[in-house]
Amino acid sequence: MTSQVEKRLGALGLELPSNWTPRGQFLPFRKDGKIVYLSGQICEWDGAVTHLGPVADTPEGIAAAREAAKICALNLIYRLREACDGDLDRVDVILRLGGFVNCTSAFPSSPAVINGATELFIALFGDDGWHARTAVGVSGLPGNASVEVDAIVRLKN
Repeated sequence: MTSQVEKRLGALGLELPSNWTPRGQFLPFRKDGKIVYLSGQICEWDGAVTHLGPVADTPEGIAAAREAAKICALNLIYRLREACDGDLDRVDVILRLGGFVNCTSAFPSSPAVINGATELFIALFGDDGWHARTAVGVSGLPGNASVEVDAIVRLKN
């Protein structure tokens, strides 16, 4: 049975990635009661980083990085589906996103970049997709990815 969230994903013309091995020695998620802590996901698809950093401070660079943030969100949702035993309709609310943008010093647009992930969570989960958030510029990310995003989510009973 396909969840309503996955139906919305399909209606947007998007799909979740296939399984992959994390780049480091960590769990993709950890559950504590109804809370799911999702490890940071970079903009990686089928084993390849899709967008390399640092992000250019241009309209084109920011638009590409927003797409990278969307890919990070798709990777998070894949792992979230695992945490929900295959049923994304068990998500109660997205509590927090943390976003990291590989950029040069004084880059002013980290929030605009991470909006790529935020907008996908809102499109899929509606008002429950709104979340607290951090968007930080950093000097490097795994695989020289342009973006990494992590999340904290509360599940329904």
